[in-house]
Amino acid sequence: MEFKVNSKVLEKLLSKVIPAVPSRTPMPILENFLFEIKDGLLKVSATDLEVSLRTSINVAADESISIVIPARLIYDIIRSLNETQITFQTEGVGKLKLTTDNGVYNIGYSPSEDFPEIPEVSREKEITINGADFKRAIDKTSFAMSKEDMRPAMTGTLFEFTPEGLRFVSTDGHRLVKFIRTDIKTGAEEQYIVPERAISILSKLLGDSDINLYLSKTNILFNTGDIEFVSRLIGEKYPAYSSVIPMENENALKIGRTDLNSAIKRMMLFSSSSSKQVKFSLSKNLLEVSAEDIDHGSNAAERIKCEYKGDKMDIGFNTQYVNDILSHFDDEQVVFKLHSPTKACIIEPVEEKENEDLLMLLMPVRLNS
Repeated sequence: MEFKVNSKVLEKLLSKVIPAVPSRTPMPILENFLFEIKDGLLKVSATDLEVSLRTSINVAADESISIVIPARLIYDIIRSLNETQITFQTEGVGKLKLTTDNGVYNIGYSPSEDFPEIPEVSREKEITINGADFKRAIDKTSFAMSKEDMRPAMTGTLFEFTPEGLRFVSTDGHRLVKFIRTDIKTGAEEQYIVPERAISILSKLLGDSDINLYLSKTNILFNTGDIEFVSRLIGEKYPAYSSVIPMENENALKIGRTDLNSAIKRMMLFSSSSSKQVKFSLSKNLLEVSAEDIDHGSNAAERIKCEYKGDKMDIGFNTQYVNDILSHFDDEQVVFKLHSPTKACIIEPVEEKENEDLLMLLMPVRLNS
């Protein structure tokens, strides 16, 4: 078997698939790329059994072949080369020779029989989403996914198809994000939980072009045109998140997001490393944020102008969580809707963007007496 390919074209191809190669695994076969050539098409696949990536290019090949090649080794070789033509040739049993103008590189390969099959997902039902809109939705929500394996459903992002649109939801029990694309409606009411690893890879793959989604009970397929990305779904029931979203938060704090976020970053320097606590002291049109680290004898307080309508209130939050939430808004102003120092707080943009509905929720912490 022999085929030729440009080094930079191949590097780009392999870079799309390498994220699915596990860095450590008890199954050595997963540390390989699957190279398949048939009818002049080279398909390259990789999987860690949770996520799978596959892409292809046309090549001039003299025969069909299916082999597995050490992924990191060939990827590192290809990306270290200057732009050049590479000739691939199989020689004898288990030897692959790469030849360029200046060098020869021999790599061992194996038959493909032991490489896991990439799950097939029915394409009967197709959902098309603009790539930029999709990326915005998962970037707005994914930071709130749980890192704790005790509740597997919360370690992923919920894709929920509803009559009002496609909801993206994530929560770790301390904060919650609900982002709705009101222009994506399928007529069905279904829930799918996509794992964190898949969300991370997907965020890097998405561009401005449309992406097609195909769903089964166990897997989800994303097709961007030149890349097929399959991920297993988390087979758990997502928590009833709507029940924790308060309906009566009558106290409203309207404030400049940048001013508040800058102050919170400074409070993070003064909050205790154990509690990471910041206190919001609210009175008419004034917010004071303060933090104290008793162990190191340091404290700080800042006053920020705002619009506040409601009862005087002292309420505590985790500084890191407040910073995370504010960093994921891109609006000039946000609104904090509060009920009491012990009830969840809702944070929303003052003005929603077209076809979007964004809500973030943050649980308060008990203030040090």
